[in-house]
Amino acid sequence: MARKDNTENPGRLKQIAQTYKMTRRVDRKIGWILAGVGLVTFGVLLAIGFLIGHPVYLGIVGVLLGLLACAIVFGRRAERAAFGQMEGQPGAAAAVLENIGRGWQVTPAVAMNRSQDIVHRAVGKAGIVLVGEGNPNRLRGLLASEKKKMNRVVGDVPVHTMVVGEGEDQVELKKLRVKMMKLPRTLQGQQVTQVNDRLRALGDLMSNMPIPKGPMPKGMKLPKGPQGR
Repeated sequence: MARKDNTENPGRLKQIAQTYKMTRRVDRKIGWILAGVGLVTFGVLLAIGFLIGHPVYLGIVGVLLGLLACAIVFGRRAERAAFGQMEGQPGAAAAVLENIGRGWQVTPAVAMNRSQDIVHRAVGKAGIVLVGEGNPNRLRGLLASEKKKMNRVVGDVPVHTMVVGEGEDQVELKKLRVKMMKLPRTLQGQQVTQVNDRLRALGDLMSNMPIPKGPMPKGMKLPKGPQGR
């Protein structure tokens, strides 16, 4: 058990260090902000301790709460920095969806057009959510076509559509998870699995993508389809 703990702790510390470096590239003041949060929290608790006659006790509490406050602030700013780096990158919405948490089953790139506007699918207790990233005007038709396909397969299961972006009627990447979690829940856990299984029977974009006839252009690689099917 001791050996296992020794191997896990360096890994966690390394991950924290990497996250800090990534955040600092975007948020140059992160170090000063964390130091300020920690010192202010500690100072306030220590001052209260002197006022009530227990400086040592509240000083220790101040250290612990200071570390907790730093962890909370660091987590939020690291998340903001990560979203800032992903913003506008192809597949950013899929990355957010795949980390949305338990209860959602995500299938990236269920539809794509020649301009590489993409639609991803997530199935959860709120029903089906189709998330598009790319040009909003082109995505309208792509989302409508995919939604029509979903309705034919799942009947009265709710199908929601969202477009990632910063324009009108669009959802910012950093708010995508919150937006989806606020959707009304209409399905039970077993129903979610059943709906997802029915949709997977349709096949995804990569497994259904036609292979062009004739010689393959130099340097072009075939897309990797699902394994083990």
